[in-house]
Amino acid sequence: MRTHPIIQVQQVSQRFNTSSGEFLALDNVSFDIHPGETLSLIGHSGCGKSTLLNLIAGLTLPTSGGLLCNNREIDGPGPERGVVFQNHSLLPWLTAYDNVGLAVRQVFRGEMHKPEMHEWIMHNLDLVHMSHAWNKRPHEISGGMKQRVGIARALAMKPSVLLMDEPFGALDALTRAHLQDAVMEIQQRLHTTVVLITHDVDEAVLLSDRVLMMTNGPAATIGEIMEVELERPRSRVALADDTRYQRYRQQVLHFLYEKQPKAA
Repeated sequence: MRTHPIIQVQQVSQRFNTSSGEFLALDNVSFDIHPGETLSLIGHSGCGKSTLLNLIAGLTLPTSGGLLCNNREIDGPGPERGVVFQNHSLLPWLTAYDNVGLAVRQVFRGEMHKPEMHEWIMHNLDLVHMSHAWNKRPHEISGGMKQRVGIARALAMKPSVLLMDEPFGALDALTRAHLQDAVMEIQQRLHTTVVLITHDVDEAVLLSDRVLMMTNGPAATIGEIMEVELERPRSRVALADDTRYQRYRQQVLHFLYEKQPKAA
């Protein structure tokens, strides 16, 4: 039996005014996100995945409908919803330590003393295996390492929900695999609720408890929601030959390329 949802998306529609008239991006979208689960949003480009994530983050407000986090209306950004973008968005003149520290000081000023803040910053860098590079600036570390620092910065706010907008999309395959494993490890340790946008079917199945498949835009909505009943912790090597994994993968591919084929 599931606990009460941590995020509720209730009959949300989103319209934008464009030079060619009104554009309906999302049409009457409703679903719940439960504490401790990893939910992937997948669909073709233009289906409103990032629009939906921005609404959950509170970066934009819906045209109609509403969103709740812990039973409170989402009416703007908040530290209980940490965001990791595809672009790491680190401040280039700050070290890894100071990039994480910026978030910590913003959220916990008045709650933590300086020694506590220092310990918490290093703890979160250690979570993503970046404590060895605490004094490096973004130009001195690789793309994967930058993204690890971005994840540490989001985790350092102690979010209830970690929102990730294609966080591994710009990385090479091996680095991407290492970061996927890191996110699974962190989720297992912290039981953080994760919402992940991806274009990668294997990534969606490997990381998720549920995969939310979106119809093509405009007026995109939820097409199917697939439960992924694979035991945790998960091993990509072991799952490669797992018939259940292959069946889940085929279900997503069938939705994307047969039920919702993208026009050329």
